[in-house]
Amino acid sequence: MNQTAMTTYLDFEAPIKELNEQIEKLRQSSEKTGVDMSKAIRDLEKAVRDKTREIYSSLDPWQRVQVSRHPERPYTLHYINTLTGGVWQELHGDRNVKDDKAMVGGFGVMNGRTVMFIGQQKGINTKMRQYRNFGMANPEGYRKALRLMKLAEKFNKPVVTFIDTPGAFPGLEAEERGQGEAIARNLFEMMKLRVPVICIIIGEGASGGALGIGIGDKVLMLENTWYSVISPESCSSILWRSWDQKITAANALKLTAEDMHRNKLVDGIIREPHGGAHAAPDEAAELVRKEILKHLDKLGAIEPEERIRQRIRKFCSMGVVVE
Repeated sequence: MNQTAMTTYLDFEAPIKELNEQIEKLRQSSEKTGVDMSKAIRDLEKAVRDKTREIYSSLDPWQRVQVSRHPERPYTLHYINTLTGGVWQELHGDRNVKDDKAMVGGFGVMNGRTVMFIGQQKGINTKMRQYRNFGMANPEGYRKALRLMKLAEKFNKPVVTFIDTPGAFPGLEAEERGQGEAIARNLFEMMKLRVPVICIIIGEGASGGALGIGIGDKVLMLENTWYSVISPESCSSILWRSWDQKITAANALKLTAEDMHRNKLVDGIIREPHGGAHAAPDEAAELVRKEILKHLDKLGAIEPEERIRQRIRKFCSMGVVVE
């Protein structure tokens, strides 16, 4: 998808929207009058590319949060289907309560390798967002994810998780069924998995909902994503009793990919196409593919016991300060 095909623009993308509207008007005028306006259109298309590059090269933290939530941004199922060419088998249920539609996963074949893909799925329209519970998994979602990870370990297949959630579902019924325990169990068990584990934040990475599938040998973030214990709006509502300070909170939380990498909380950043992943979803998926394959090759050469030791050492060293 290119910029001219977009139907939704963020507030800071207004200059891009205006240029694209001019392009569309020229095309319509050319069709009606038969006058060749191809040069003017090409000039405007170049202006769109230049303006997009200018805007996206200097996004502030709150703008990156907005991009991570863009309604046309690719979600987990897009990445899985693109990476596997549709050659994958979704697996359902936690064998205890039900099948959580906010958490998807299954075996897929990527570049001749069998991989267990797991991730949160938000839904591409209003009906599907309700069906997927806006990407907020219940305890059975995390237990399904763990079941699939253990299945991958049984058959010695690597695990790739896609993180994109505003948080674990906070409802009373989720707490009654052990939301906290389910996430804590995943943290414990993922730390000990004997197969390579790669975790990729593709959108929002909020709180324990993200951590529940976020313990891996390599934790990567797409360029325009965020990863934090709390969202800017929730942080603002706690500290200032309103959402009005969400921009200040976003700056203070240090939640961007650059901040997280600088603080050694993630292992790498995957650059997005100009204009964000929503501007070119297939290109974004190919960039993700390259990173996955690169890290799988390196991780596969390490013995399982050593890989586990390195994984534990990495997470235990986070936040350690020596004076």
